[in-house]
Parts: sequence; structure tokens; C-alpha cells
Amino acid sequence: MVNYGFFIGATAENLPDLRDANPTCGITLFMGSAHGPLLVDTVEAIEPIFASGSRLIAVHAEDHARIMARRQRFEGETDPATHTKVQDNETALLATKLAIRLSKKYRRRLHILHLSTGEEAEFLRQDKPSWVTAEVTPQHLLLDISAYEHLGTLAQIDPPLKYPRDRDLLWQALLDGVIDFIATDHVPHTLEEKAQGYPHAPSGMPSVETSLPLMLTQTKENRCTIAQVSNWMSTAVARAYKIPNKGLIEPGYDADLVLVDLGTYRPVRREELQTKCGWSPFEGWNLTGWPIVTLVGGQVVYNRGKMDTSVRGKALTFD
Repeated sequence: MVNYGFFIGATAENLPDLRDANPTCGITLFMGSAHGPLLVDTVEAIEPIFASGSRLIAVHAEDHARIMARRQRFEGETDPATHTKVQDNETALLATKLAIRLSKKYRRRLHILHLSTGEEAEFLRQDKPSWVTAEVTPQHLLLDISAYEHLGTLAQIDPPLKYPRDRDLLWQALLDGVIDFIATDHVPHTLEEKAQGYPHAPSGMPSVETSLPLMLTQTKENRCTIAQVSNWMSTAVARAYKIPNKGLIEPGYDADLVLVDLGTYRPVRREELQTKCGWSPFEGWNLTGWPIVTLVGGQVVYNRGKMDTSVRGKALTFD
């Protein structure tokens, strides 16, 4: 029901595929917080990926060696807030610095996924090449380590929620253009999976359908403007990934549109969510800007609570 594009996951062995596989919007590189062959955590394995080819590399920037060392240090802890201590700010900063260094060495197009720390934001403010972009999620802008107190493992994500100072610095970097756009990092684990408790529960939270209301609610609180939200969640994304005919309301552009209600507030209720996992970390938050009508390729796919399941999106193309 939506337009879609795929990344190809980098491994230590699939370098030819990273160059030639099509169609793809880029390469995803997990420097930490992954398992099996998708974990590529040494300079010796990472550098050839940057050195060969030209397509965009999107990195999950966490230093795996530091994560492993800190897991040993906090072994036996069952408080979900330990997750933030294990995958701490330095864990993220080390990996982001390495990705930037390799990007500059090979002048390779780089995108840094879901920034979570003020240290990364300030580093990029000082040392971000013109061909590098970065994103942040609403959860990292609006939640912090205090969320574990009432959400438990529902607040456990990778990279983890950090501290109020990090939220403030991420907001400022977004407003200043250091961070280019908003992403969701939608990882819809079930309540049963999350109920396993720390450290056994998987990381991730559902975030797609609340992302726009969350950000539009921030416009009502004067943290940003509607034009900025439109740019961060549409125009800048299409520009960064070179997706033609997307991201603007202009003649000749595809009619992928959402009409929202900015005059009404209502709380996030799990029974009204479309996500199959059936929960949200923002349950109970009173939000505005909920979608009323959604069009995909000029066809109405959602209209006041009703879905037209006959509508089908298309594979995206990339210039």
C-alpha cells in the first residue's frame, strides 16, 4: 500500500553484491548492535566497503567492541536502564567518527542513521563533509532515559535512549541543519517479545504511524514550524536519496500526499493503532496532526479510518 525501496545489508563477504545488486537505495552497514553476518565490526572489514563502489552507505554507528566490554561490566543487571549504560554515548561517538574518517578518505556518500547523542551532533557540527547526511528519530528527540521508569523494556531501542542533554543537542542540530531529516527506525516487536525482560528482550519500538503527529504537535509547542517538519519528513529525504518526483507539491511530482487535522487533539490509543504489534511507547500522549486522508500515487489509500487495500505502491527509483 506504500511506495518502497530496499537497502542491501553489508557483510564481510558480499562486496561484489554491494556494488552490483539492483534495485537498491543504498547499503546498510551495522557497525554494532547486530548478530550474524550483518555485524561488520572491524576496520579491516569495514574499510573495503567504503573503498569500493559509489552507492550510498547508511551506517548504524555503534562500536561493537565497546558494547561487548561494557556488557561484561554490567553482566547480571536486570534494570532496562542498563541498556543506556552498556551502549553509552562514547559507543556511538567512536563509530560515527570512524565512519566519517573513512567517508572523507574515499569521498564516499555516507548517511548516519538515527543519531542518539549530543556528542555526535556536536562532532558533526564541526566535521561534516558536504556529501554526508544524518537523521534523528522522534523517539530520540522526545524520550530519554527516564522513559524506562514507566515503559520498562518497551523503551529499549538501538541505539538506546540517552539523557535530556542529548535530546536538547539533537534538537538544536536538527534546527540548525546539522541533522538533515527525521526517520522512524520502526521495529515492531510484540508485547510478548518485550515481556522477556532485560537483557533478554529485543530492542526496538513501533514508530511509523505516530511520527508525523508527534512532530506536528511540536509545531504547536513552537519547537519548529510546519514547513520544517514537511522538509524533514519529505523534501529532504527525497533529496538525500535522489528519489525523483517526490517530496514536493509541484506539477509533475507524484501525488503522494497526506492531509492532516491540526485543529483536533486526541490521545494515542493502542486499540486504534494500525501496527500489528498493537502498542506504542507514546500511548496516552495527546497529539494533533493525525492523518485524515492519505494518497499514494494519486489514489486514496486511507480515508478517515478506512483503508483501501486494493491500492498498491511501487518500487522507488533512484537517480
